[in-house]
Amino acid sequence: MPKKLTVYQYPSCDTCRKAIKTLQAEGHELELIHIKESPPSVQELRKLVADSGLAIGKWFNTAGDAYRSQGLKDRMAQLSDDEKLELLAGNGMLIKRPVVSDGRKATVGYREEELKRVYAE
Repeated sequence: MPKKLTVYQYPSCDTCRKAIKTLQAEGHELELIHIKESPPSVQELRKLVADSGLAIGKWFNTAGDAYRSQGLKDRMAQLSDDEKLELLAGNGMLIKRPVVSDGRKATVGYREEELKRVYAE
């Protein structure tokens, strides 16, 4: 059953474009939000992370320049969850993308079968 989904994405990201194409093919109505220009707030991220069931560390784009330039690989273990949320909210490019939410469930990253399964329910 098609749903209205919020998708935090970066327009020039191939992975985001694939996810959007997959979700549109499934008939979902998408609200696209530019993750760099309008990253989710700390409060929004707190809910999204909880809705995903994933550890907050899984939300970081570890392959991105922002992650590497801030030396986060070596600092993650010392950061509290609140500090991690602040970092993510302060720089959308730190967030693994796309982030998709229906208001009850959230996914991060692109795995076609997972997107189809999670948002088909």
